Amino acid sequence: MNKKEIEDQIIKNYQRDEGMMILVFAQWCVNHELDALELYHRAYPQQGANTLLRQMMEVTVPKEESEEIPDATLLGVLSLFGNDDLAFVVNEEIEKRRKK
Repeated sequence: MNKKEIEDQIIKNYQRDEGMMILVFAQWCVNHELDALELYHRAYPQQGANTLLRQMMEVTVPKEESEEIPDATLLGVLSLFGNDDLAFVVNEEIEKRRKK
């Protein structure tokens, strides 16, 4: 592989992994009856609609059909991709749930 092909492969892998991170977030929201778009907007109010999030929301399953996604797993995945603002909003929702 030449340098350009390696760079293209790295970008492709990152985009695939980013899609998986967003899918985990979207499914976690479904599992906890939360609006993924609303949480995302709270974290990143300056950004417009997130097309990839909308696409991933279309492939989520009802919470009855989903495996549990531990809170720590989601927070770890968000941190891995540098989504600290979204992790902060998710953590707020986790704390609200714990107080109930």
